Amino acid sequence: MEMNRRQFLTYLGTGTAALASLATGIPAFAADKGLSGKTADHLFGLEDKHKPAKVKFKPIQATNKDELVLPQGYKYDVVALYGDKINAKGDTFGFNADFTCFLPIEGSSEHGLLWVNHEYLGELEYYVTGYDALHADPKNNTRTSAQIEKYLYSLGGSIIEVKKQNGKWTLISDSKYGRRVSGLTKHTLTGPAAGSAAVGGAREVTGTFANCSGGVTLWNTILSCEENFDSVIADTKLKDETHYGWVVEVDPFDPNSIPKKHTALGRFSHENTAMTLAPNGQLVVYMGDDANDQYVYKYVSRGSYSKSTGKANARLLEEGTLYVANFGKGKWIALDYGKNEALQKAVDSTGKPLFTSQADVLVKCREAAKAVGATAMDRPEDLEVHPIDGSVFISLTNNSKHGNFYGQIVRLFPKDNNHAAEEFTFEIFAAGGPQSGFAAPDNLAFDSAGNLWVVTDISSSSMNSGIYKTFGNNGVFFIPTSGSDKGVAAQFASAPVGAEMTGPWFAPDEKTLFMSVQHPGENLESYEAPTSHWPKGGTSIALPGVVAITGF
Repeated sequence: MEMNRRQFLTYLGTGTAALASLATGIPAFAADKGLSGKTADHLFGLEDKHKPAKVKFKPIQATNKDELVLPQGYKYDVVALYGDKINAKGDTFGFNADFTCFLPIEGSSEHGLLWVNHEYLGELEYYVTGYDALHADPKNNTRTSAQIEKYLYSLGGSIIEVKKQNGKWTLISDSKYGRRVSGLTKHTLTGPAAGSAAVGGAREVTGTFANCSGGVTLWNTILSCEENFDSVIADTKLKDETHYGWVVEVDPFDPNSIPKKHTALGRFSHENTAMTLAPNGQLVVYMGDDANDQYVYKYVSRGSYSKSTGKANARLLEEGTLYVANFGKGKWIALDYGKNEALQKAVDSTGKPLFTSQADVLVKCREAAKAVGATAMDRPEDLEVHPIDGSVFISLTNNSKHGNFYGQIVRLFPKDNNHAAEEFTFEIFAAGGPQSGFAAPDNLAFDSAGNLWVVTDISSSSMNSGIYKTFGNNGVFFIPTSGSDKGVAAQFASAPVGAEMTGPWFAPDEKTLFMSVQHPGENLESYEAPTSHWPKGGTSIALPGVVAITGF
């Protein structure tokens, strides 16, 4: 049964609904003085809130232009690019921007902080460190200490202050909030693995990198996710890989705070987090492992969330149960060493026990998920909770090994609308392919009407060729989740050459959509012949950065 917004509000109560929707980027029912203020349904043609939204823009066509292409009536401001100064100390905006999140200052939709992830360097490393990654021998790493320091500094995340002035979004370059959390920053470990033999006894570690997507907590901090950390460890000659692959919590409003890596949420190639509440107040965090044949997870806290507790609610991310999904049975399996015999009996190829503690399970999540019979999925990337009905949307990007070249979006329904429940059902909400107009779905976001915004991640090596030729460059798509156009995609944006659009996040009034333009010109074969010159044009070097799209 589909439930309209008024029915849902009546069923849950406004306060609970507001909390349950905070993880989506557009809290549909937040109070006027809450994190994201009032909804703005009128921006999407929802004068009558009982009617699903219709597309209010003229969809664009697929294109291979070296530009950020938008529908008529929309424009974008470049807010920050790699190398831009972000504070009085002279810290600079990092490379290859990914996840973005806007946190209002004094409730404003036109003044706030942006957290932006910085994922990797890739073949464009030359422009950052001077190291010729295109022609380097991967087995003979000759990066100098100075190059490695530049490499690690360029990754992690940036906190920047942004403001809309005279109709244009701008970066406050001397902000007191401006801060880099990079591969050189000290972090503390929390949870069961902290101080354990599984992480070499460490309680403090250096650096965060490979930061892909993320999420926001109910207490107004950032969760940034470490994804493909292996290649960064190899490039920068780091030793202990168990210190990476975690979910990192950062307080953007406290420049002196020390970021935390929460080991209770497990170690794998994290894409993002989607936080919501169970009916009894338990905190639930959904996560995906972005790799072929990997798994979908959720974490359920032992304690319950209390708004009055404020940032002390972070303790909920230190004690709880990590689950992994078995889609064939519609069940969540607890990765609890003390209770799950499959984990206690699991051995490696030599007959040695794989796990001897909960810390081992958390550090070796992939092995643990396989040991308990979880379902291997086709690159589970972003997970988001629907702001109206509470269902969970999962983007499965693709998996050529399974013949799944175009990917799909799965919609998961917790039993009894209880996110802590151990049973669920699911459906294929939308399938990628020429028939739908999109391929390789990646990051997801909702607007307050429950419409889904999807960005795509066709690899640079496949883009505009073979079976992907008709899709053009990577894009942004609008997909209603109810009504006559349910599941029908309309293209809203097209990325510059070689790039992908990442980290969609609306300002509270939904008049601005923040996004990153990641790795423009990545598909180059030589530094002398760049494939993109975005955003400055001419013969300029392509630069990754974050943009603010307006016109809604």
